[in-house]
Amino acid sequence: MLKVKHLSKSYSSGDQIYPVLKDVSLEVGKGEFVAVMGPSGSGKTTLLNCISCFIPHEEGRILLADRDISHLKEKQLSKVRNRQMGFVFQDFMLLDGLSIFENICLPQIIARRPVVQMEEKAKNICRLFGIEKIMEKYPAEVSGGEKQRTAVARALMNNPYVILADEPTGNLDSKSCKAVIDAFLQAKKEMGATIFMVTHDSFAASFCDRVIVLKDGQVYGELRRKGTRRQFMDVLLDTIRTLGGDGDDDE
Repeated sequence: MLKVKHLSKSYSSGDQIYPVLKDVSLEVGKGEFVAVMGPSGSGKTTLLNCISCFIPHEEGRILLADRDISHLKEKQLSKVRNRQMGFVFQDFMLLDGLSIFENICLPQIIARRPVVQMEEKAKNICRLFGIEKIMEKYPAEVSGGEKQRTAVARALMNNPYVILADEPTGNLDSKSCKAVIDAFLQAKKEMGATIFMVTHDSFAASFCDRVIVLKDGQVYGELRRKGTRRQFMDVLLDTIRTLGGDGDDDE
């Protein structure tokens, strides 16, 4: 569903060039829940921004459903982002002036979908994620976990090929974090969603099918979930400690 091939990205300051991503290749299959982890400065956030084409890269290809989106023009990219990608951000990115229901409908409003079809789908997704009771409330009136579940629901409205999640549990307490991860797992189970998540949170990553580990802008390795979730989390914690860092993002 998502393929990254030999991706390289660097930043420059004066005469100095700083490589951030170095020949990164990875794949995420349809219906997979995959995380990217790594120490601070490993390139996690830069990788996600390159995949979404919010920032340019120097070398490599990004394929979404076998279509190379690396060099599309901005108008084409806007359609891809709205219709084929779903986004979940650490700071929710909900519009305060819209209700929870209206925020969820937003991708289909932009895509100019029929109103009746759009509203019915939004109601079904709200029921799926247990947020139907807050549909008429506004973002300022709900908890962080409810905001993030709203963001997940919104990301699914156009049946995207992939959901790109950037530290989706970073600002949440443990209870809200679990509620958001449950929403991802439910989206995967009920809707066949494909999820690619950048995180420094070993607890959140332990629910994934696989975790890709970055170090110094390169793929250091891949960890596949085996045994219990708790055992997998211990492996993730040990790996990050070995690499030297808690994985907080500053890239």
